[in-house]
Amino acid sequence: MINLIFKILFCSKISSMKNRYIGIMSGTSLDGIDIALCQIDENSSTLEASITTPFEPQLRDEILDIINSTTTLKQIGEIDHRLALEFAKGVNSLLKKIDLNPKDISAIGLHGQTLWHEPNSNYPFSMQLGNPSIVATQTGIDVVAHFRDKDIAQKGQGAPFAPAFHYEMFGNIPNCAVVNIGGMANITILSSPIIGYDTGCGNVLMDIWIKDILNKPYDKDGTWAKSGNIHKPLLKKLLSDDYFRLNYPKSTGREYFNKDFLRKYLEPFDKIAYEDIQATLLALTVHSIANEIKKFNIKRVLVCGGGAKNRYLMDSLQSELDDIVVDTTDSYGVNGDDIEAMIFAWLAYKRLRNENINLKTVTGAKKNTILGGIYASD
Repeated sequence: MINLIFKILFCSKISSMKNRYIGIMSGTSLDGIDIALCQIDENSSTLEASITTPFEPQLRDEILDIINSTTTLKQIGEIDHRLALEFAKGVNSLLKKIDLNPKDISAIGLHGQTLWHEPNSNYPFSMQLGNPSIVATQTGIDVVAHFRDKDIAQKGQGAPFAPAFHYEMFGNIPNCAVVNIGGMANITILSSPIIGYDTGCGNVLMDIWIKDILNKPYDKDGTWAKSGNIHKPLLKKLLSDDYFRLNYPKSTGREYFNKDFLRKYLEPFDKIAYEDIQATLLALTVHSIANEIKKFNIKRVLVCGGGAKNRYLMDSLQSELDDIVVDTTDSYGVNGDDIEAMIFAWLAYKRLRNENINLKTVTGAKKNTILGGIYASD
């Protein structure tokens, strides 16, 4: 049984209106399930409350094992069900904490847990687990899910989706970019038209390395990376990888940036101090982001996601962008921990209104389109 850890954040007084939508996001970092309750209308998206629940360790390990090795249809089907139960449990816990009923919520926007993202194959697809029918049944709330499928059907990458919401929230800031650093990192250039794409690895390689060597889930504040020295030949080889040479639109995930990727680049080198490898992996994230920002006329960068909490990473990014202000979305009233879950609450709102999402210049889709399927609770 999972031991729920609550992080409730009341950003405004809970109102009696029904324009409430819940967003659920569990990212490639697999550090937890983020659930955001938002008040959304034509003019604003306001966070009312949020909760983060950690993954049960065995479930997390099973998901990673499926991603990194072989699996069976039975495993996939069972994890699809188990994840749905965890998502529903988190929603019900949040509603209980703030004394709301399912009828008070218009819909849930469910991203699901990405198992595999393959937009460039002969038969492109993006697979997210967490059965939406089970979530709808267990919560008594209609669920909007499978957002990425329609974009891929329109010949798009199916990712990233964050830029459309970033523009909604921060589009009035001139010469600004928003960078989300989760397991992967993506960038939004707040221009017209919107430009956005995955820059590459965010925290994923750093998390893999510190887990393998120190058995820690992540490098808090980048302390271990800061204790090492950047191995410049290794960094140069990493930055020469084909993904960083691709033009946008582009997207990626754990199916590319994983243990095999790391092993491939480490093998040609003689023994490198463990902390130096961690320092180099942090530098890879910083440089791969900074190199993209430098391609545009940017004066301010707003960072969100888990990477925004890594003090050494943020300091390193500021050093690499010495003539650009590096800040967090928190400074502009949007909590960086909640923004991805808020995105899917907003996407659910848009789906119920049958509104197209402005993403074709981001994902490369043939046209902007309505995203997501609706799964009724009754």
